[in-house]
Amino acid sequence: MNTAPPMSTPHVVVVMGVAGTGKTTIGPLLAAELGVPYAEGDDFHPPANIEKMSAGIPLDDDDRWPWLDAIGAWARGRAGLGGVVSSSALKRSYRDRLRAGAPGALFLHLTGDRALIEERMADRKGHFMPTALLDSQFATLQPLQADEAGVDVDVSGTPEEITQRAVAALRRLDS
Repeated sequence: MNTAPPMSTPHVVVVMGVAGTGKTTIGPLLAAELGVPYAEGDDFHPPANIEKMSAGIPLDDDDRWPWLDAIGAWARGRAGLGGVVSSSALKRSYRDRLRAGAPGALFLHLTGDRALIEERMADRKGHFMPTALLDSQFATLQPLQADEAGVDVDVSGTPEEITQRAVAALRRLDS
């Protein structure tokens, strides 16, 4: 249970990272801690993207632009109200595209050891992203740069511990 005061400005937080870092687990927990709604980034994918990923085919940028624009539109609609949305946002150009749609968005980059992430992916049930695409995810990843509003949070530990680290890091960023 969160007893800290709310963040001074209701930001939209984009929970980012490679597949298997826990975006879908941490996102709703973070949203609950911040008292804002959560949107699952995967729900913004058109069916053709899900079919490609389910077949083990990585998406290309042309596949991602409409998806990122849809997430950006949701985030823009939450400007000043706050929200949490998940998106891999692996490349700087993807985050730039999201920021173009929602200029005040903050990024929470979930990071972790590749072996831990692969283990967690292997334990998932009913998810369309196969572990075979993890290498392409890491190859594509461009970590947050110093000029990007956001924080990195390690994904070791329980979901609750990760969420508390995320809340603390976002509060520091907000102060």
